[in-house]
Amino acid sequence: MAASCCSLVSLYTLFLRRVFQSAGLKSKLIPIDEETTLHCWVPRSSGSNKPSLLLVHGFGPSPLFQWRYQVRPFSRFFDLYVPDLVFFGKSTTSSSQRSEVFQAECVAKMMDKLDVKRFSVVGTSYGGFVAYHMSKIICGERLEKVVIASSGVNRRRRHGSELMDRAKVGSVSDLMLPVTAATLRTLIGLSVFKPPRIMPDFLLEDIINILYKPNFEEKLQLLAGITLGKDDDVHISPLQQEVLIVWGEYDQIFPLENAYELKGLIGEKVSLEVMRKCSHVPQIEHPKRFNEIVKSFLLVPPAYTT
Repeated sequence: MAASCCSLVSLYTLFLRRVFQSAGLKSKLIPIDEETTLHCWVPRSSGSNKPSLLLVHGFGPSPLFQWRYQVRPFSRFFDLYVPDLVFFGKSTTSSSQRSEVFQAECVAKMMDKLDVKRFSVVGTSYGGFVAYHMSKIICGERLEKVVIASSGVNRRRRHGSELMDRAKVGSVSDLMLPVTAATLRTLIGLSVFKPPRIMPDFLLEDIINILYKPNFEEKLQLLAGITLGKDDDVHISPLQQEVLIVWGEYDQIFPLENAYELKGLIGEKVSLEVMRKCSHVPQIEHPKRFNEIVKSFLLVPPAYTT
């Protein structure tokens, strides 16, 4: 407890909780079944006429950090649902399943439990994998629109090797679950267009201890359990929903060429927005522009009919 009291990251986490609360959200634990419980930030009040929007975080820090610049602006237009994926934050399971398909099934069941009839979804990075699979799981018009941000759903096995070469690490898990300040510095350098010039080791080690070490072994299993990109063939099919792809021009986790290929693979009802001077986390690097792009897409009536 003493370490937490002295932790800058822990103090900032408390501040971010206040940010989410000030956006009209409350923390809720939702039992999915006998094995799984998800934590989700949900609207504090019910009966709103606003459309519902699900925000699905990527691999790494909790959604408090990944969606901190979205909850307040989006809450003016949407009823927000911001879950912790399994083994992130307070979400847990005793199931042996570890795939992103399992994550998608759990989040879909969570929305059922919350009695959300219709909604759209925004998924970033690993959360884009989850959003893609949700769009296959949820039938009909219940899932209205899909935003896939910085997410190589069309990844191949070679993309992992190329990322390892860029990062100079022995495995993708070494990069995505850093245990040293040097590796976290590398991950940040690949994830943002203009990394901070000063990143002291004590702060990076605090980030690792608070945000990356919890459920470390289970997160390793999640990375190993990803079904997409197991070989050098693409195993995705077109989506029926209207889709927006948002990508950073200089993304070094999933390079921009993946975005153009994905646009051609994922269906006819798809558009692509490339954000300049951004890397892998445009929602953090240029949040106002990201928010406007996503909001405009979600609030415009569907351009396509089925």
